Amino acid sequence: MQDRTFAFYVKQMEEGHAAEICTWQYEAPYNIYGWLPWEQMKALEVEFGDPLIRKQQYVSIMDDQNRLSGFAQYFPMEGVTRIGIGMKPELCGHGRGRDFVTAIVQEGLRRAPGKELDLEVLTWNNRAIKAYQKAGFTITDLYERRTPSGMKPFYCMVYKGNSSGTGAI
Repeated sequence: MQDRTFAFYVKQMEEGHAAEICTWQYEAPYNIYGWLPWEQMKALEVEFGDPLIRKQQYVSIMDDQNRLSGFAQYFPMEGVTRIGIGMKPELCGHGRGRDFVTAIVQEGLRRAPGKELDLEVLTWNNRAIKAYQKAGFTITDLYERRTPSGMKPFYCMVYKGNSSGTGAI
């Protein structure tokens, strides 16, 4: 049971936030979640390096002291919004995951009412899987997907609502 609630809020991703996210360094095995250098992201116009994609799909996740804590992507699909999530490395593994993901879910539901929310997660990432489950996601599928280091197993997790007994999100 979580003893403390952490306050997070969602705001439009600013270019400065995108540049900062590109500097984040995760410890192994999570280092696969790192990004290209910011200047390269901008030059290639990939993901949040493309100003239009950044504006339409990406948000910054801020803490209650207005510090950048992570980001989310809301990727529109037919009948579904696929969520991509990244938390600042030094915040990972400290019990903030449920509240962090809950803020992202609330924004996803606001952006696309009536659409299903889902996400993909590597099957070995138990830390993230636990946070997603605490925030109301359920594993619904297992499949392999190509990654930069070859084919890897992923779970698809679908948001089913808050089942932690703390009420609806």
